[in-house]
Amino acid sequence: MEVKVYGADWCEDTQHTLEHLRRLGVAHSYVNIERDDAARDWVREHNDGKEPKPTLDVAGQVLTNPTDRELDSALREKGLMA
Repeated sequence: MEVKVYGADWCEDTQHTLEHLRRLGVAHSYVNIERDDAARDWVREHNDGKEPKPTLDVAGQVLTNPTDRELDSALREKGLMA
């Protein structure tokens, strides 16, 4: 899976990002960092010890709480969206 979303079920920004990816038809996986210690550690490693939600791994590029435009740009850059 080229796009991985790390977040929390209760987080509106996480849910918005997941819905945006679904609308675009972009395959992705979702990891609830409140249930996965390794995923929580990964998010902290990439965000100076903090847990911003969502944090995404887009084919190796880390995005922290991106806007739709930032996410679309990264997806295009990685060839995951037309």
